[in-house]
Amino acid sequence: MDNRGDVPLPPPPSVIPPNVVPIKADPEGFSPPKKALNPKRTPIARPGSGKKGQMIPLLTNHFRVDFRNVDGYFYHYSVVLKYEDDRPVDGKGIGRRVIDRLHQTYDSELGGRDLAYDGEKSLFTIGNLPQVKNEFTVVLEDLSSNRTGNNGNESHRGDDSPGEADRKRRRRPGQSKTFKVELNFAAKVPIQSITSALRGHETENSQEALRVLDIILRQHAAKQGCLLVRQSFFHNDPTNCTDLGGGVSGCRGFHSSFRTTQTGLSLNIDVSTTMIVKPGPVIDFLMANQNARRPSEIDWVKAKRMLKNLRIKTRPSNAEFKIVGLSEQPCNEQRFALKQRHGNGDTDVQTIDVTVYEYFVNMRRIELTFSADLPCINVGKPKRPTYYPIELCTLVSLQRYTKALSTFQRSSLVEKSRQKPQERMAVLSNALKQSNYAADPMLKACGVSISSQFMQVEGRVLPPPKLKIGNGEDFLPRNGRWNFNNKKLVEPATIDRWAVVNFSARCDVHHLIREMTKCGQMKGIKVEDPFDVLEENPSMRRDRAPPNVRVDAMFEQMRSKLPGIPRFLLCILPERKNCDIYGPWKRKNLAEFGIVTQCLAPTRINDQYVTNVLLKINAKLGGLNSLLYVEQSPSIPLVSKFPTIILGMDVSHGSPGQSDIPSIAAVVSSRQWPLISRYRAAVRTQSPKVEMIDSLFKPVSENEDSGIIRELLLDFYVSSGKRKPDQVIIFRDGVSESQFNQVLNIELDQIIEACKFLDETWTPKFMVIVAQKNHHTKFFQPNSADNVPAGTVVDNKVCHPRNYDFYMCSHAGMIGTTRPTHYHVLLDEIGFAADDLQELVHSLSYVYQRSTTAISVVAPISYAHLAAAQVGSFLKFDEMSETSSSHGGVSAAGSIPVPELPKLHEKVCSSMRLLSNSTGSKHALTLPTPSTEQADQLPISPPARYFPSMRSSKVHRQSATIPPVDVAVAPAGTTDAVPVAATPAIALEVAELRG
Repeated sequence: MDNRGDVPLPPPPSVIPPNVVPIKADPEGFSPPKKALNPKRTPIARPGSGKKGQMIPLLTNHFRVDFRNVDGYFYHYSVVLKYEDDRPVDGKGIGRRVIDRLHQTYDSELGGRDLAYDGEKSLFTIGNLPQVKNEFTVVLEDLSSNRTGNNGNESHRGDDSPGEADRKRRRRPGQSKTFKVELNFAAKVPIQSITSALRGHETENSQEALRVLDIILRQHAAKQGCLLVRQSFFHNDPTNCTDLGGGVSGCRGFHSSFRTTQTGLSLNIDVSTTMIVKPGPVIDFLMANQNARRPSEIDWVKAKRMLKNLRIKTRPSNAEFKIVGLSEQPCNEQRFALKQRHGNGDTDVQTIDVTVYEYFVNMRRIELTFSADLPCINVGKPKRPTYYPIELCTLVSLQRYTKALSTFQRSSLVEKSRQKPQERMAVLSNALKQSNYAADPMLKACGVSISSQFMQVEGRVLPPPKLKIGNGEDFLPRNGRWNFNNKKLVEPATIDRWAVVNFSARCDVHHLIREMTKCGQMKGIKVEDPFDVLEENPSMRRDRAPPNVRVDAMFEQMRSKLPGIPRFLLCILPERKNCDIYGPWKRKNLAEFGIVTQCLAPTRINDQYVTNVLLKINAKLGGLNSLLYVEQSPSIPLVSKFPTIILGMDVSHGSPGQSDIPSIAAVVSSRQWPLISRYRAAVRTQSPKVEMIDSLFKPVSENEDSGIIRELLLDFYVSSGKRKPDQVIIFRDGVSESQFNQVLNIELDQIIEACKFLDETWTPKFMVIVAQKNHHTKFFQPNSADNVPAGTVVDNKVCHPRNYDFYMCSHAGMIGTTRPTHYHVLLDEIGFAADDLQELVHSLSYVYQRSTTAISVVAPISYAHLAAAQVGSFLKFDEMSETSSSHGGVSAAGSIPVPELPKLHEKVCSSMRLLSNSTGSKHALTLPTPSTEQADQLPISPPARYFPSMRSSKVHRQSATIPPVDVAVAPAGTTDAVPVAATPAIALEVAELRG
């Protein structure tokens, strides 16, 4: 009984009907959509193939595969490796040696089955093993010479100094180690599922079966002693390596993987390159890596990070170890306790205190020429270090270098790894022959046979789109290229209120100004006389002043000499690449002063060079270099008929090995519909190594969304005559096929939510296209040394058996072999015909304002990539944390706090399209943007406190009257952005958009 008297008990809770799912309250109140447990959308099937264009026969680096044994099964076994004392084996690479020895020792117990081992925890057989659970004991001999290291098996005595026992071990024929191996049945995969995938019915079984075939390829390469990097294999052949400087080599190898295509299973083989540490003496590597002339100049803190986890061989034993660190003291001061026996009794042991140097020189009789004052290499354990003098240590071959390459190393890699089409075909044919896949027992058991002939496909060459340039002229590009010789720009800007700052002693500045004025007049750009030419004090260069000091000094000079506020600054740098002034200069101009700046480092000033510079400046100052003819007609199928916004999305991550560098998400959008040549950008930081953009929709209250998409939609609405887009075309870069469902069901959901947040009744149609450049399919013209023509499209034979995809080479490959862009159409609610979509994609490769060539991928993606990369370099995140060691040191993605983007000057925000950071503060970024060497944008005036003489200037009084803003946009038909007051003007725009 209830002791509360007559107060009735509350009724029991209602029974929830089985078809009702309760909605959980969000404790935060608002949050973006979460990942769908069951994807609502999947990639669409191919509606048809294109017909337009001139037919062209092509070859591709896919080789037809016949597959006969389709009735069998792959049996999957989980692998557990332990030492004799039941400690788990965690060393990479040792597993393959153990499984190879297991196969040799217990062939009959395994039923004579061949094994396919992935090197970690999975093993596959064709047909089952005799037992469901199989346990074996495996003995490996001579483990100390293992390429993967021996975890200090040749340990030194005492405090891990070299001891008498080591010499005895070395007299033995070899050391041995005992392992326990468990193979437990996990699953059965029908080989028949591959046939289903070839008919377009992909399942988890078919994906797993194809993975097994790729594992067989990896195992085949591993047995040949190759370095494995996913599906790329690198032989230990010095002729395949090229020196990139800094102790780094580019190693050429081969990518090899099975692909499902419209014509059946194929083997895709391509040339691949990875970076490796240059083998040889450790001291030589460190001096090259740090550009040191002698060992005394080495920074040993950096050296310790660089060397950690690399493998070395030591003299004279030739034993192999993994580096764990460096000694705290130099070799002639680092001491340890050495135990020595006297007489024949085991109890007669004496301990003496010696240095590492004394031990090797006096007791081991090994001559040391330069190690005395240098740290020792530690190959022991944290509590039991094992030291070797550095000159006795040599780096072994085929060790990946995973730190970021310098600009010089990148350019050297590109230059030395390029191959003409016919050269690449010959190399690939030889690689297939040398691989000798016909001899692999697992492939034989699968009934796999691989053709030696390149697969034949049919391509089509689309005609180039007609361009609109100045004076109402039309122009037709040839082979994806055009120029502005004797032509004017379609919307030229005026270069006024500008100055030149010169950090270089080699440039003839006045000659450059004259050439700019003359060339600008021919292009329709009015170049007024600059305020002044500001030369850097030579003592700054002579005394090697820090970059920020040099930049500050230049701004002090500007403050004292300039007669008015500069709208634009031309900055001449002393070096074209890796100039340390570039970052501080850009930060100063954009974050503190809001001045448009163009950086350059001319080596030869001619008409072509000056024209390219002016094209970039014109785009930054709000001009337009060229338009598509169909934009002004307007006659773009579907796009010109209904208001359409085009989005380009990309995420830029830190360099390899940098686990604590925030990723940068960039989204660009078209504006001023029906144009598709004008874009603006929004950028956010997000957790490191996270590819999915999490800030597309960010509701912070019931009526406020701080996400990226809202900004872009508002800009489109105002710049396009107050029209809401009826159609949204999304181009997404940088995602793999395994992430397609996330793009369709996480990112697209956020975009839809952002639209609904502005207007519940608004239901635009969406199209989602993923562009991939990181693939290995190439096309070749038979019996021709030339690349495929610009505009080549392929949507047959080598494409997916079901999904909607096509390859396009929109650009003219002038160097090396053209790499096509692989476009995947994941969703199409708009209803494009195949020909119309391919023509749109082709045309979007011609609207990149900083280039006079068609580019390899659509302009919205290029702009997004450029925006993310430029903001990444602008933020200088590398100052927060230097790249982690070349092996290891990677933390879990998302575990690092994400810093704010530094705020740009408020005057920039008042006059330019906004670029917001992760906390909602706004940044300006104008697109089209210039090259990475001469990057950036943003006109506006610097603070008057830096330029006191300008307080009375007309320009400053005008800019000072600009009211506070929340969004800055440009009306339809205009070029420059105009500020829109936050209250009440922008509230009115939002209300109109919602209603």
